[in-house]
Amino acid sequence: MGKPHSRPPGKGLTPGVETTTGPLGQGFGNGVGMAIAEAYLAARYNRPGYEIIDHHTYSIASDGDLMEGVASEAASLAGDLKLGKLIYFYDNNKVTLSAGTDITFNEDVAGRFKAYGWQVVDVQDGNDLGAINRAIREARDEQQKPSLISVHTHLGYGSPLQDKYEAHGSPLGAENVLKTKQNLGWPTEPEFYIPDGILEHFRQAIDKGQTQQAEWNELFDRYSQRYPDLANELRLIMEGNLPPGWDKDLPEFPADAKGVATRVASGKVMNALAGKLPMFLGGSADLNPSTYTELKNLGDFESPLVGQQAEDTQGSAGGGWSYAGRNLHFGVREHSMGGILNGIASVKGLIPYGATFLIFSDYMRPPMRLAALMGLRVIYVFTHDSIGLGEDGPTHQPIEQLANLRAIPHMVVIRPGDANEVRVAWKIAIQARDHPVALALSRQSTPTLDRSRYAPAEGLAKGAYILSDADNGKPDIILIGTGSEVQLVVEAQGKLKEKGIQARVVSMPSWELFDLQPEEYRREIFPADIHPRLAVEAGSPQGWEKYTGYDGAVIGIDHFGASAPGKVLMEQFGFTVENVVKRATGMVRKA
Repeated sequence: MGKPHSRPPGKGLTPGVETTTGPLGQGFGNGVGMAIAEAYLAARYNRPGYEIIDHHTYSIASDGDLMEGVASEAASLAGDLKLGKLIYFYDNNKVTLSAGTDITFNEDVAGRFKAYGWQVVDVQDGNDLGAINRAIREARDEQQKPSLISVHTHLGYGSPLQDKYEAHGSPLGAENVLKTKQNLGWPTEPEFYIPDGILEHFRQAIDKGQTQQAEWNELFDRYSQRYPDLANELRLIMEGNLPPGWDKDLPEFPADAKGVATRVASGKVMNALAGKLPMFLGGSADLNPSTYTELKNLGDFESPLVGQQAEDTQGSAGGGWSYAGRNLHFGVREHSMGGILNGIASVKGLIPYGATFLIFSDYMRPPMRLAALMGLRVIYVFTHDSIGLGEDGPTHQPIEQLANLRAIPHMVVIRPGDANEVRVAWKIAIQARDHPVALALSRQSTPTLDRSRYAPAEGLAKGAYILSDADNGKPDIILIGTGSEVQLVVEAQGKLKEKGIQARVVSMPSWELFDLQPEEYRREIFPADIHPRLAVEAGSPQGWEKYTGYDGAVIGIDHFGASAPGKVLMEQFGFTVENVVKRATGMVRKA
């Protein structure tokens, strides 16, 4: 149990611990992500005689872990990808908190994992170290399948507790610990006794580790001489740095009244970045054609044993099937996608991304929360970000999802208003080193603003910026927009001017980035003496009062949507220039 001022794992505070798993099943997904990272790095950087990336990923999973759906999703994908260096120990003790697995988990686990494409090795006695060692060797010998080693154990072995469920949720207590030691013939003093032989055995790991490290350093030195460019690239990744000029030549989008969907602009920016960022890889939950997240000509991450061989499986990033491919096909597995991304991000230097519709971020909330808790460098690309997606109806139209994401501590949420804000948003996301970033992008086209008339899109980096100010710099009202609704407040500004009302237009794509700015800047954007403020966002209005103040207002939506074309729904629910002008006029007159 944790103690005050203890160092929790997974936040960089506990040496040797890269991740915390939290809810059951999350660690299962993390391990698959770690194995994917190993396979990718090995395929990209290893050369014959220079296997500088070559390790297995091990995990211990409980009955509870394997009950969770996220583990099933991740196991299915791992089997499909033939991750032969992934080895899981299943602690098969047949105990859960409220009942035995004969009630809660009465299924053929081995048969299920075999169906997923795993090798299953059975160890009948969890105290038989020889049998466990043989099982590990068998698992390591299997190169084409991940392995599940089912180890039958007895919870509270040796304790006087007759009911093994008692040992599950509570400490044994001093009296039962003493009796357990006596039952096992273990010295009762000192309280925490470590036999000399055990201590000596474990301390051998120091010398062994130093020897292995020296051997690897020598191998890498030779590799660096033979393949200097690859070695420098790998060093850069492992140091968590970005290559010089990584953000040069990103697309600049010309002013266009018709514009482009921000999801489409995102796809163009991603592909411009990917060619310069070898540490950047990811995919979608079977939605690449809709999320525009495919990395063109960079290949699919897939076992070379399946389908078409890559032209060069020893590091080619070209087309074909190879672990060197950068496009991950997660299938319709949003929950495990989130856990797998966390596993990839825990391998130092890699920048994974995952994409789906914003509504389906609900499936991913547990791993997203853990990514924020651990400060992982994960990017989420959420498209179809409002009722503007149209005919898919209220089941697919996000309402509360933006508020949900903004409620996660240490998560940065960005909803860009046009294509050039998308470009800046991606720069912010790539540079984030210690927190995840969620991008919320539109399905429908959004006008690309004329930046010769309006402030540069680089203002996005501050979370909120004055896009267009009142003529005299003293606005009667502040109009705030995000995403596709920025255009509404831009047009409303001109209509209000015709009525003699001076408005300031603020683009506010990220609350979190804005809150990080100095108070002086925040007061410059929202002066305390300007009370009429109107925010416009096609989502839940919850939380906007922090920026509008209690004298302000929000044009939002606090009910589920409907099935109709996106433009029709926007008009039906008040997301029009006319409604913005009407509401703003009333607020100014009331003030």
